[in-house]
Amino acid sequence: MWGHPRRTVTAAFAAACALLTGAGATGCSGLQSGASDAELTVSATTAIIADLVEQVGGDRVDVTSIVPHHGDPHSYEPSPGDAAKVARADIVFSNGLLLEEPGIMKMVHTNAPKSAPKIGIAEKLEQYGGTVTKLEEDLGLDVLWLGWAVEGEVDGDGSQVRTTATKLEGPGELRVYLTDTLGKPKVYLDSADGFDESDSFALPPEAHTHVNWAFSKPGTYKLTVEGRTEPLDGTSEEIGSGTFTFTVGDAAEAPEGATVLDGGHADVALNAETGKVYVRADEEGSGTRTNLAPEDVVLNVPDRAKESVPKEEAYGFLGEAGDDLWVLPQAVIGKHVHGDMDPHAWADVANAEAYVRRIEAELIKADPDGKATYEKNAKAYLETLGALDQEVAKKLATVPEHNRKLITTHDAFGYLAKAYGMEVAGFVVPVPNREPSAAQIEELGNTIREKKVPSVFLEPNLAARSDVLRRVAQDQGVGVCTIYGDSFDDQVHDYVSMMRHNANELTKCLGEEA
Repeated sequence: MWGHPRRTVTAAFAAACALLTGAGATGCSGLQSGASDAELTVSATTAIIADLVEQVGGDRVDVTSIVPHHGDPHSYEPSPGDAAKVARADIVFSNGLLLEEPGIMKMVHTNAPKSAPKIGIAEKLEQYGGTVTKLEEDLGLDVLWLGWAVEGEVDGDGSQVRTTATKLEGPGELRVYLTDTLGKPKVYLDSADGFDESDSFALPPEAHTHVNWAFSKPGTYKLTVEGRTEPLDGTSEEIGSGTFTFTVGDAAEAPEGATVLDGGHADVALNAETGKVYVRADEEGSGTRTNLAPEDVVLNVPDRAKESVPKEEAYGFLGEAGDDLWVLPQAVIGKHVHGDMDPHAWADVANAEAYVRRIEAELIKADPDGKATYEKNAKAYLETLGALDQEVAKKLATVPEHNRKLITTHDAFGYLAKAYGMEVAGFVVPVPNREPSAAQIEELGNTIREKKVPSVFLEPNLAARSDVLRRVAQDQGVGVCTIYGDSFDDQVHDYVSMMRHNANELTKCLGEEA
C-alpha cells in the first residue's frame, strides 16, 4: 500500500490547534477522533470545489470545505477548526487566481503538511481544456476609484507584501478603511495619532483590493508608504517606498505639469520584484495600464466626493457625526482582494469539465492505487457535465435576445455570459457605509430602465449587499430573482444543481413572459 503523509497528522493537528487557539483548543475539539477510512483526506477551499473533488474521488476521498455553505470565499476568515482540518489533509485544492481571501491561503500554507500538494486548479486550467479571461471592472463612478496593489512575485508559497504608511503631510487627517459585507468598518490607516507599524495591510503578489480613502479637510496631502516582503518564515525585507500627492476639494491646485487623476480606476502599487512604487492607472476603453511615478501624478478628490461622517457609532473614528468628509469610495462592499484574471471560471460548465480533469490527474498522483476508480468516476461525471452544458445552453437560448442582460451584485458571471450568449449589463452595488442619495437611487433606476431588463439577480450568500438593488428593482417594477455564484446554501448543495437552478431561473426571469 502506498504510504500517506498522514503519519505526521497528529503532530501537525496539535500544532495547528495550539497555534490558533492556545491551550484548550476549543475550536478543534472532537476533530481528531473522527478519523476516516478513506485513502485520502482532502481539504478544499470552497464547497463547489469540494463537490467536484467528491464526484471524482468517491469513497476513496474524505473531503471538507474550508468556506462553508452561505460563505463568501472573497471575505471568509478561517477558524481554528478549519486550520485543524487542513493540518490533517493529504492534499489541498483551491480555486486560485486570487478567488480566496488571502487569509485562507495563508492558513493553508501555514498549517497543511509540507508533503501535501496544494493545487490552485484554475491556475493551469488551459492545460486541461479550460479558458481563463480577464476580469473587467467598471462601476461608472464619477470620482477616482483608487485601490492598493502589489505586482511582481515573492519567493515562497503563501508569502505576502506588507505596505505601511510612514508619514502624512496635510491640513487634516487621512483614514483608509474597508467596509465589510455587514457594513462594519476595518481601519487600515489612521493618521490621527501618527502612523506606526499597525497602519498597514498585507496583500499576496499580483493582487489588488478596494478601500475607502477619507480626508477630513480640503487641501493638499502627501502620503509616504513603504513596502516589505512578509514570507511565512517570519523574515522581512524592505523593497521600496514612495510619496503620493492628493488634492482634496476643488480649491486645491495640482503642481504644474503633473498628471491629474480624477476618475476611472487606479491603484497605489508596489512592485515586489523591482522595489518601485507608482500609481497604476487603467486607461479607459483601451484595456491597458500606465504606470506613473509618484512625483508625476496627483490623485484628485473633488468636492463632488464630499459627504458627511455617518451617525453610526462604528464610524466614530472618522470624526463627529455630520462633519464634512471627502471620500474616494471603496464602491464594492466587503473585502475583495483579486488579480487581473477572473477566477469564477466554473460558471461555464465547459470549464468545470477542465476542473474535473485537473482534479482527476492530481488525485491519481496522490493515490496511484486509486487510478482506476478516479478514471471511472471522472469519465461518468464528465458525461454528466457534458449533458448539463447542453441543457444550460438549450434553456438559455430560449431567452429573447433583447432580454439577455444580467444585472447582479457581484462580478461573478462573465464566464456564464460569454459561454451562453448573455450580456453582463452591470454588477450594481451601493457605496458602503452610507445611505444612497436620491440621485444615486434615481441613477440606478435609470440603469435598470434603460437596459430594459425584466429582472435583477441576487446571490443568497451576499444578501447584505443587495438591499438597495432589491428596493430599486421593486420600485421599477422588475423582478428580483436568485442566482448562485461562489457558494451553495440550504436549497442547493452541488454544482449540477447550482447550474441547473441558474439556467432555470435565468430562463424564467428573463423569458418573454417575465
